[in-house]
Amino acid sequence: MSKKSGLGKFLVGAGIGAGIGLLFAPKKGSETRRDLKKKMDDLVDKARGIDIDEVRDNIEAKIVEIKDELADLDKEKVLKIAKKKAKQVQDMAEELVQYAVDKGTPVLESSAEAVRQKAIDVTKEVLKKLEKEEK
Repeated sequence: MSKKSGLGKFLVGAGIGAGIGLLFAPKKGSETRRDLKKKMDDLVDKARGIDIDEVRDNIEAKIVEIKDELADLDKEKVLKIAKKKAKQVQDMAEELVQYAVDKGTPVLESSAEAVRQKAIDVTKEVLKKLEKEEK
């Protein structure tokens, strides 16, 4: 009920604004009154054509659609960032292994390889969880 009275107040305000604008226009009084009546009739016709329930339903549907898109966008961003970070971690672990190989130290090489494999396992696990949550 208050939605209708709010719409009514808006329409009355718009009508008054249009009327004041026409009254101050440089025209004869009869022309101004005729224009004012026409504008007010147009406004009433437009007001009668408004289906408040349809407007409300459309607004609610758009809000739900926007919320869903934002949720999907956030998931996509998180997954994209996680994939990028996972690649960086794997590259860094690979560099560590290569460094150990270059220095020719078998003990460091095997430890570096273990770190590399663990980094790969962890990043795959994190990505798998994120992709599972996305579905």
